[in-house]
Amino acid sequence: MDRTNAYEGVYHDESAVYLRAGAYEAVMLPGIGGNLISFRDLEKGCRFLHEPAPEEMAAFRERPMIHGIPVLFPPNRYEQGNFRWNGKIHHLPVNEEATGHHLHGFLYNIPWELDDYGHSKQEAYVTVSVHVDERHPVYEAFPFPFHIQLRYSLSDQGLSQRVTITNTGTASMPCLLAFHTSINAPFVEGGDARDYRMKLTLGKRWELGESMLPTGAHQPLSASEEAMQGDGVYPFFERMDNHYTAAAQNGRNRMELTDEVAQLTLVYDVGTSYKQWMIWNNEATEGFFCPEPQINLVNAPNMDMPGEEVGCFSLDPHEIWEETSRLYVRKS
Repeated sequence: MDRTNAYEGVYHDESAVYLRAGAYEAVMLPGIGGNLISFRDLEKGCRFLHEPAPEEMAAFRERPMIHGIPVLFPPNRYEQGNFRWNGKIHHLPVNEEATGHHLHGFLYNIPWELDDYGHSKQEAYVTVSVHVDERHPVYEAFPFPFHIQLRYSLSDQGLSQRVTITNTGTASMPCLLAFHTSINAPFVEGGDARDYRMKLTLGKRWELGESMLPTGAHQPLSASEEAMQGDGVYPFFERMDNHYTAAAQNGRNRMELTDEVAQLTLVYDVGTSYKQWMIWNNEATEGFFCPEPQINLVNAPNMDMPGEEVGCFSLDPHEIWEETSRLYVRKS
């Protein structure tokens, strides 16, 4: 019997692609934002990502950014829906009434094209993509032709993600991306969130104004935030809706979540192109939290700060940006 497999199936009531590799299983939903909705260890009884229950599918479709690994492009908030680029002001739709801003972009809730899936002796994989041109519905608000492709592969070494963005237009475009990755705590069946410790390669905390936009200043880290840089902290120690610079440790940019009873650590190792981290923990409610790797700071194109500092960079015509991330488990 093959240790790897890839096949089309149904996840609750949604068309899906299933990947299998040894004890691991992953599920991709091309029709709902190219969301990698599930990553499990079937032998250990672990569910690493926050998944919707069957009765939650309608709510998930309405708000598909707190389950699985949603793609945010452009990520997070933009002041009154506006962003500046090359001397022009573009207008994204205002979709967050509380702040009057645009939130989370336009790729997390639209269908992606299923390009390919399959398996070899080493891995099972699936590839999905979106091609934006003048005929695409989002072009009116984001007038830049581009192609984005996601490839997920599953092997004995866990889940690997590769994202590729190509500028297919004739002018430079902003490259703005994040993943609203939703991690279960606890991830072991029958586990207790109090037994979990979370570490993060964060640097400085960004100060946010009343409407949740960065002021450009930094704030001192609390003792618990400093613990995130070191031995780890209970993920729900307080309400978090915080933004930080990324500060690689030992050459890596990552989040680690340890179940101290099961002695298992989930490692979310993201590329160093992600210069920012956002942490949201659902009002400090045990169950799941979101360590979100971001290329750019919130509202970056509108900030009068160096592009390298806020993670705001361009892709020239025919240029390609690519980055990889990995989720895997090790013994603590």
